[in-house]
Amino acid sequence: MKKITIAIDGFSSCGKSTMAKALARNIGYLYFDSGAMYRAVALYCMQNGIINEEDIDTESLNDNIKHIHISFEADPETGNSMTFLNGVNVEHEIRTIEVSRFVSKIAALDFVRNEMVEQQREMGKSKGIVMDGRDIGTTVFPDAEMKVFVTASAEVRAQRRYDELAARGDNPDYNEILENVLQRDHLDQTREISPLKQADDAHLLDNSNMTRDEQMEWLIETYNKIASEC
Repeated sequence: MKKITIAIDGFSSCGKSTMAKALARNIGYLYFDSGAMYRAVALYCMQNGIINEEDIDTESLNDNIKHIHISFEADPETGNSMTFLNGVNVEHEIRTIEVSRFVSKIAALDFVRNEMVEQQREMGKSKGIVMDGRDIGTTVFPDAEMKVFVTASAEVRAQRRYDELAARGDNPDYNEILENVLQRDHLDQTREISPLKQADDAHLLDNSNMTRDEQMEWLIETYNKIASEC
């Protein structure tokens, strides 16, 4: 079958990255985590004094944005995609609750989005990719052959995030995570630049009560139907 571009968008903590990674492995495609790119930018800001308590020095970030390069490499042992910030593996660092607090604010900055979209489009020129995020099917790859929009209740998403952090040995607070999820939903949907919304031609996937196996069955079935028609 002809290789296509697969765009998976949706709310935070819906498991988009997990399902996108698994789908890419199943069909032999490359996986790129666009959300990780914005997390990496937030981490860069934290590491370089561009974020001070609750404030982002947007002028300083704008001056530095061309020096922020995000790339992905497969883990040699697991095959999973790992996020690199200027050549350094930051996959663990970008998943902390501290970074999560600033992701939506960073992603709402037009010059940040412009730079990340440029890098994303460069990654996707060869097709045969799966990319997930907030605006992949609406802004980055509006002509993607397969678009999926993922949703789940805020409470379910907060519990998933809690379980993920607890499994890593962190000491998460469920109420703090739920508040973060709701705040990110609001920011993602109301930002002026590329707000989170379902593309008109996207397939809706509500995975609130689905297992990972059920999700994968749905994704593979959808992919096979679309790819066979291209």
